Amino acid sequence: MPQFDPSSFPSQIFWLVVSFIALYLVVSRLAVPRVAEVLEQRHRLVQDDIDRAASFKAETDQAIAAYEQAMADARAQAQEQIRIVTNEAKAIAEKRTAEVTKAVNDQTAQAEARIAKARQDALDGLMQVAADNAKAVVAKLANLTPDDAAVQSAVAGALKETR
Repeated sequence: MPQFDPSSFPSQIFWLVVSFIALYLVVSRLAVPRVAEVLEQRHRLVQDDIDRAASFKAETDQAIAAYEQAMADARAQAQEQIRIVTNEAKAIAEKRTAEVTKAVNDQTAQAEARIAKARQDALDGLMQVAADNAKAVVAKLANLTPDDAAVQSAVAGALKETR
């Protein structure tokens, strides 16, 4: 094998160095810039994707903040509406309660007046019956006809003593 002949080593080393230098120049001038360009392009694409994702995240965060603010505003408005409706309902209930209380008080006063009148009518009727009975008893027992005014006065005095 001629490659292992020590007398051909210097020429082999020379051509090895020339081949490596030529290969180095070809690779460094042609292949490495293209690979570097592809890597740089990929790096830009990745960086653009990261930047776009960051902008989408910022937009999403803004949308979430706007949504939360809208929800808070809606809750506050709902609470205000509930408070207004509750106050209106209380006012209506108080008004109706006052009306019902007035009507009940009026009916109670009318009933008390009717009861007082009925009591007075009953007492007047009782006084008349008592006066008639007293007059009849005096007429029967004493064979006298007493005066109506005197009998009424005696019955009224007797009823005052029993009260």
